[in-house]
Amino acid sequence: MALIEASDQSFKSEVENGTVLVDFWAPWCGPCRMIAPMLEEIDQELGDKLKIVKVNVDDNPETASEFGIMSIPTLLVLKNSEVVDKIVGAGQPKEALVEKVEQHL
Repeated sequence: MALIEASDQSFKSEVENGTVLVDFWAPWCGPCRMIAPMLEEIDQELGDKLKIVKVNVDDNPETASEFGIMSIPTLLVLKNSEVVDKIVGAGQPKEALVEKVEQHL
């Protein structure tokens, strides 16, 4: 499954079922670009159990505001639309991120 770009309009329908990793990012954000390849790898490894949705905070301020996103990258783990985990910043190694996500699968 490929990473999904969600908008303010499509966000709710993208996250309503199952476990979803949401990446709040922006094109000008260096750390956001650093974790992008890691998210692609996680998608390839867990894509059958996990959906990854990217939200560009510049283009979709409503969704970012709704979740109180103050800095990017911010990754939220949602389960059936409910936030169950939050990771702020790009400092986590891939293994730690996978471990956090797998707790909710």
